[in-house]
Amino acid sequence: MADPFLYNTGERSHYGCLGHEVQIDYLKAYVCRPSFSTDKAVIVVHDVFGWQFPDIRYIVDLIAGHGFVTICPDFFKGTKPWTSTDHWADFPDWLKNHDPMKVDKEADVVLKYLKEQCGAKKIGIVGFSWGGMAVHHLMLKNPQLATGVSLYGIVRDSEERYRLLNPTFFIFGEKDHTIDLDQIFLLEDKLKQYCKVPYKIKVYPGQVHGFAQLKPEDMKPDDKPYIEEARRDMIDWIKMFV
Repeated sequence: MADPFLYNTGERSHYGCLGHEVQIDYLKAYVCRPSFSTDKAVIVVHDVFGWQFPDIRYIVDLIAGHGFVTICPDFFKGTKPWTSTDHWADFPDWLKNHDPMKVDKEADVVLKYLKEQCGAKKIGIVGFSWGGMAVHHLMLKNPQLATGVSLYGIVRDSEERYRLLNPTFFIFGEKDHTIDLDQIFLLEDKLKQYCKVPYKIKVYPGQVHGFAQLKPEDMKPDDKPYIEEARRDMIDWIKMFV
């Protein structure tokens, strides 16, 4: 199995985080708050590299800077995330114990924390890759989430996958070799048939899996405009509904 992350995930610049870690019930989480009080919040669902990966913490801080209490819980519940030195032949077995469709309990724990401890009244959710699949799942199941953004979550086709409860934005890279364009066309076709709430699908030219979460110093110059565009689009979507 080819490495689906074409950027070298073993080489990342150091990132000094703006937020802090908290314990929520049985979950650890990374939280960043904006400089002013707000009743709006966003949950970030990490990719296979887990809640401590520098890129995901950068995204949490970036969203918080736009005026949201932003939190990334450890959806792996203390188990080992995937690492850049693991072998992709072992990935299917790892995934059996890290199912992105089994995140409902953790989402409820975090929603309760945001409402009771942070005063959140409207809450959105954003997820990357593994987290994008989790967001797609949660937007079908949890009406407490006002909106969702799923970034390059692999599309699993079944008739239950298209009746979204609240507005959802799907972001994909054109050159993502884990998600071919036929999958995206299928998603669009089925959402037209079944979805009763606002949704959006956008494909970014020339972009590979994982493109939208890179820190500025890790971006390739040709990709930077598309990465920045995807982030603007993500934030604009959240602001529309949260």
